Amino acid sequence: MKLIWMSDLHFQHSGEILGHDPQLRLDAAIDYINQHHSDASYCVISGDLAETATARNYADLADRLDQLAITCLPMVGNHDDRDLLRAQFQVPDSCMDGFLQYSVDTPAGLILCLDTLKPGASEGEFCAERARWLTNTLDAAQDKAVLLFLHHPPMPLGLPMQDSARLEHGARFLEIIEGRANVRHLCVGHVHRSVTGTIRGVPFTALRSVLYQASPPQPEWDWNSFTPSAEAPELAVVAFEQDSVTIQPLQFCPYDVGTSCRGQS
Repeated sequence: MKLIWMSDLHFQHSGEILGHDPQLRLDAAIDYINQHHSDASYCVISGDLAETATARNYADLADRLDQLAITCLPMVGNHDDRDLLRAQFQVPDSCMDGFLQYSVDTPAGLILCLDTLKPGASEGEFCAERARWLTNTLDAAQDKAVLLFLHHPPMPLGLPMQDSARLEHGARFLEIIEGRANVRHLCVGHVHRSVTGTIRGVPFTALRSVLYQASPPQPEWDWNSFTPSAEAPELAVVAFEQDSVTIQPLQFCPYDVGTSCRGQS
């Protein structure tokens, strides 16, 4: 089955963010998906749907995403608010009470969308209640293939600034998935850079943002000197089958669409 994966929209109803227009960038992504990938089963959005979690931002975002030809699976990031987001977006009946964490059963296997929000913090958390849900869901899946999405990476990615705000106690999370051969891939957002690898024997991919990209770690930078990198926005096309996962990051519009910022090249 085909999925579309987007991350880090940082949507707001008006104005620019760091020289980038979230409305124009999202509109370009929606146009691209509808033109080329309307046969996908779902569009997973792995957190930071809004730049600032307000009812107005989520309402306007929901109106725009209603133009998508495929069903959205929204997730929370550190910029999001669970209650405000759930007020505007439908989530599956499998969603946990108190968290935006749920499973979607498909012919290819289970899609698990996790909630790593720690309210008021940039870093993420995965509390005992969410961990029990994940453990029980993986146990019940038995040999069924599982594709895992979460906003915060549970391990360092060699990105010093972003690594300081990864998932707290990520090793505990990794212990849950370690040794489970049916966990096919771990998909993370948050870092605004493309990184791939394996951790505890599980392949992972971090995806670039729909809005703006973080600069590479060299030359060194910090948040006081941060300027987005002059790299184009991306989404990914995911082929999910029982025995394989293929992820193709794609540039959906030219860099100069929706930006007045030259950025760091």
